[in-house]
Amino acid sequence: MYITAEHLREQVIKPTLEYLGEWSSDAERELLAAALRKDEVGLFSRREPGLGLFHITSSQHRDLWDRYLAFRPDIASRVRGLASQRAFLSNPDSELQTNLSYCTAIAWLLYQRSRVQSDDWKESASMGLVQNTAVAAHA
Repeated sequence: MYITAEHLREQVIKPTLEYLGEWSSDAERELLAAALRKDEVGLFSRREPGLGLFHITSSQHRDLWDRYLAFRPDIASRVRGLASQRAFLSNPDSELQTNLSYCTAIAWLLYQRSRVQSDDWKESASMGLVQNTAVAAHA
């Protein structure tokens, strides 16, 4: 199954981001770019090792649920609401391939989490640099 970039943006990405309360033109552009960066685009495209439109691995998917969404029940409930009832319980990774809204939500949260972790790392690194400079000045 193939869809146009415009259809993906208008019918999947934007409504999903709006549903999550996260829509911005930058977020929409970022997700569309992520989907189109792949050599082979399509719902059932085969790209190792990830699944679905955004090439998300099973381990990334589980890690997001276990270490991020588990501590954010409101957003977890909204994301869970995008998944089908039976399929999600028996094989949650299948949602990444067959459910564009769910896959888009997971991709956005992975992107958002990586930005937060990157910002935290940069802040920690700069704090360490400031502390090391202060220590060196007193030595």
